[in-house]
Amino acid sequence: MHSLFDLKGKVAVVTGGSRGLGKEIARGLASAGADVVTLSRSEQLDVEHELKQYGVRARSLAFDLTNFDHYDSLLDQIESELGPIDIWVNNAGVQARYPAVDFPKSEWDFVMDVNANAVFYLCQKVGKRMIEAGGGKIINMASLLSFQGGYTVPAYAASKGAVMQFTKSLANEWAEHHVNINCIAPGYMATDMNEALLNDQTRSKQILERIPAKRWGTPSDIQGAAIFLASPASNYVNGFTLAVDGGWLGR
Repeated sequence: MHSLFDLKGKVAVVTGGSRGLGKEIARGLASAGADVVTLSRSEQLDVEHELKQYGVRARSLAFDLTNFDHYDSLLDQIESELGPIDIWVNNAGVQARYPAVDFPKSEWDFVMDVNANAVFYLCQKVGKRMIEAGGGKIINMASLLSFQGGYTVPAYAASKGAVMQFTKSLANEWAEHHVNINCIAPGYMATDMNEALLNDQTRSKQILERIPAKRWGTPSDIQGAAIFLASPASNYVNGFTLAVDGGWLGR
């Protein structure tokens, strides 16, 4: 592998790393040589075993991202087992669909807690450690709905808009400390989160017709962007949102 994209010896953490986009990101980072910790609601030893097949160290940890008061103990545990964290990927996210006039407050709060609040506070905790260590890479998961409004998903759109904006703000403060923080904005991906859209023949057809690539994305399409933003190849990229969308935003 070209040295610009070599992650050998780096320690990476991926939230929501047991399935979907997160699992593919974890695979990509491991294939580039990084030791990888995946976080999910329950321990996934099968994922841990699979990642070890790349010849790297790997751990799967169960953690509820809404346990805001336990972030320091989580980071301490990871660092005690694998060493300082070089790469952090905030991938975990949730979705809730309701007409805006009926959107429940409980659902709004949950979506914002997981998709925006947890991402910011993890950036804050991890960023502080990276600044003290002399640098690092943080990748946040934005969305096409960081740019657009969506339909019946106001909480999700709000949360992803927030992620893209505070990523820029953090980059303004942390770039001089060699901490690169950027976003990936996946397009329409064939994952569990989009199951409702995939099963809606009319809406799915409309989406497909607008994508210049003429196909839905697959989780593996995200790997290259993640490796790039985690590697030395992106050392002068900061506060940017990289769309991996088959050309959707350019349409």
